[in-house]
Amino acid sequence: MIALIREVFPDVICNGEWDYEIESTRLINSLGLDCNHTDTTLSGYIEIEWVRGDDFLNISDGQIQRDSLDPKKVANQILQRLRWAEKNVRPSIGRVPILFTAKAADLLWSTISAVLNGKQVLEGASPWSDRLGELVTNKQITISQQPQEGPFSCPFDDEGTPTRSIVFIQNGILQLFYTDRTTGRLLGSGTTGNGLSPDLGSYPTPELFNFIVQPGERSLNELTAMLDDGIIVDQILGGGAGISGDFSINVELGYRVRRGEIVGRVKNTMVAGNVYTALRQLVALGNDGEWNGSCYTPHVVVEGLSTIGRIE
Repeated sequence: MIALIREVFPDVICNGEWDYEIESTRLINSLGLDCNHTDTTLSGYIEIEWVRGDDFLNISDGQIQRDSLDPKKVANQILQRLRWAEKNVRPSIGRVPILFTAKAADLLWSTISAVLNGKQVLEGASPWSDRLGELVTNKQITISQQPQEGPFSCPFDDEGTPTRSIVFIQNGILQLFYTDRTTGRLLGSGTTGNGLSPDLGSYPTPELFNFIVQPGERSLNELTAMLDDGIIVDQILGGGAGISGDFSINVELGYRVRRGEIVGRVKNTMVAGNVYTALRQLVALGNDGEWNGSCYTPHVVVEGLSTIGRIE
């Protein structure tokens, strides 16, 4: 894989790592509960550095799967981004459409994961606490949990409750919050089988796994062709939005789009806005989702965000 990249860009520095993990879990208690499962996960990534004078570029990409990996696909994705970044260009300034690639889109979904947490609802922190059955996002968005899909399987939670497939948002309409036994009892909804412990010394708390955003119909190239003047965000610096939805992030790796074509890499650029506003003004979802940890997301085009950049 490294050889494929350096054959085209011999000046880049590459490093990578490939892992094979087998995890076995057994849950036993004094009331007779005894359940177990074994999970196998394959993962790999490659990171490149490209230094041209005082211009430093870092690109990373990888895969996480259950059955097999495709190193050549990862190498081709790195090569594509290197070609896009050969030329530096001025960023778009102001309110322009933003295309978050699957790598960067977790910025949006981490907030949605938090707002669907039954504990946040119980504490009154979730802005969707009283909005069950209402339209909360663009109608193109459907979000579910699929315990047996993707690189991680989870047949039961840390309270011994069987996990199940759940649709949380259907065509933009809020359907359900996720809970553990305690939270579900206090809310009156019962547990959804999402009680997970961060470590052996902690009580279970509501957590999501295999969070899946249903893909759309357009490829990355088709999404790019939709943009007359916009930014592609591929890697970000800075924390997530949190439950408030407000964020301001530095674009570590991004590209300018003019008249449907990628014209070069943008530097010294920030994107700011609100997750809830962006998801209400969603333009399109890509058809080629990727796993980021246990979150499966397609590429996403949204409006309603602002870009700030220094023009050199």
